[in-house]
Parts: sequence; structure tokens; C-alpha cells
Amino acid sequence: MKRFLTIILTGFMLVGCSAAHNTKVREKISEEYGNGTPKRKVVVVKKTSETVKENKTVVEKPTITKPHKPLLEQNDTEVLIATSKISVSKNTVEDYISLYAPVAMQSMKTYGIPASIKLAQGILESGSGNGTLCREANNHFGIKCKDEWTGETISHTDDAPDECFRKYKSALESYNDHSEFIAHRVYYKNLFTLDKSDYSAWAKGLKKAGYATDPKYAQKLISIIERYKLYEYDREVLKNGYVASIRTVEPTTFAETISDYVVQPGDTLYAISQRFNSTVDKIKQLNNLSENTISVGQRLIVQ
Repeated sequence: MKRFLTIILTGFMLVGCSAAHNTKVREKISEEYGNGTPKRKVVVVKKTSETVKENKTVVEKPTITKPHKPLLEQNDTEVLIATSKISVSKNTVEDYISLYAPVAMQSMKTYGIPASIKLAQGILESGSGNGTLCREANNHFGIKCKDEWTGETISHTDDAPDECFRKYKSALESYNDHSEFIAHRVYYKNLFTLDKSDYSAWAKGLKKAGYATDPKYAQKLISIIERYKLYEYDREVLKNGYVASIRTVEPTTFAETISDYVVQPGDTLYAISQRFNSTVDKIKQLNNLSENTISVGQRLIVQ
């Protein structure tokens, strides 16, 4: 009898365990499938810095090159350092070019020195007409006395204190003496074998021949020529196929051979008088002018 009861109790226990197990299985299935549609498991994976680096597409930023700003805007200034240290504006430089370009072009026709080189040297050495030597001695090119000079002189500190520099009566005399100085000194002889349109070679040749001690002298001239397009004056002289020859011209020849002048845009009587070593009153007298007003295209006697 005891054995029989033991068997019955054991059977009830097995049935109970099986039922409990089946209940858990049903709960699991219900949790997984719900109403018959399987549910997706969301697995959260924490990415390490190395994982991000491996999966991330690296896009390099394009290199942005800023456009080159012109050295001088209309109201900007720059410092010219040669025989003087002068701060000048673009307008000042352009006024200087306008005033002396005809003289430089005439000199190119006479001597074969590129107008661009002559103007660039004048701008740099004279501080666009504002340097001490230019204002006090009409010396536009920083030319020192040398042994052969018999004219007036002025003392000015450059490479050494109180050096002797040439003094001129006018800007035109300075321009002509510069041409003579370059054309008839033996150490500048090789310059005249260069192409007249190769301003870069001329600038480097001047430095090599010892015109200036500044190691950046050639680069300064080239920079001025290119920024202000001074090479256009060379082209103007050369476009008619002329061949330059070197000959001596008296300092006043250029002024004397010009008997009339056609007024250009931007001209004033004062600017014209300075260009031709004259005075406003003299020009007004020669042309029967009662006032300073002039017009573009007007012909003036300037001799």
C-alpha cells in the first residue's frame, strides 16, 4: 500500500514540474512572438573610438587659396626705400608716372634704356618725387657725385653719412643725366646687349653692375614695373620697329625740341609746367590764357 501511494505522489510531482515548465515555455513564446509576428531584438553596441575611425569616411576639406590682393588699392600706401624712406599712395605713384612717362619714352628712343626701367628707378629712388634728394636737389635717381661731376652737389646720408650727391636745376636735367650715366659708363655696357623689352633682365643687370647696394634692388624694380604695367611704355616705343642707338644729347634737348603739347586727361597747368621745367605763368603767357582752366585735346605751347 505504501508503495502504491509513493508511485501516485511521484506521478503528481512530475506532472506539476512539466506543467510549470510548459507555462514558462508558453510565456517565452508569447514574449518572442506576441500575436504571431516575431519581434526583432534591438542590440545596442557601444562603438569605441577605434570603431568610429574604421567606419567613418574621412572627407578632406578643399584647400582654399585666397586671391592675391593688389599691393595697393587706391587709398592704400606703401613704403619706398632707396635713398629715402617714403610712404606713398597709389595715386602719388600714378601721378609720377603720368608726369614723367613721356620723358622716359623719349629717353628710350634716344638712348635705348627701357622706359619701364627708367620710370621704376625714378619711382623707387625719388620716393615718387617726395624723397629728400628729389625735393632738395631734383635728384630722381640717387646718383652720387663721382669724380667727373663738376656741377652742384648736396650732402645726404645713404650708405654712409654725408655722402656727395649730384644736384640738378630741374627734373629733366636729372632724367637726362641718368641716361648719360647709364649709357656711357663701361660697367653698364652689357645692359645694351639685352632685349629692350626684357625689363627683368635689365633690372637684374643693373643690380649686378653695382647701381645699388640693396640686395633686393632688382626685385623691387620688377615689382614696380609689373604692378603699374610700366612695360606698356616699352611696347609703345618698340611697336613701330624702331632700333635704338646711343648718342649724346644735351640735358635741355628734350625740353627744347617740344614746342607744343596736347592736353591729356588729368592734366593741369601745374603738372605740365613741372614736366617741361616751366612755370604756370609762362605757359599762360605763351598761350594767352587768362585762367588756369584747360581742356583735353587742347594744344599748348610749352617752349
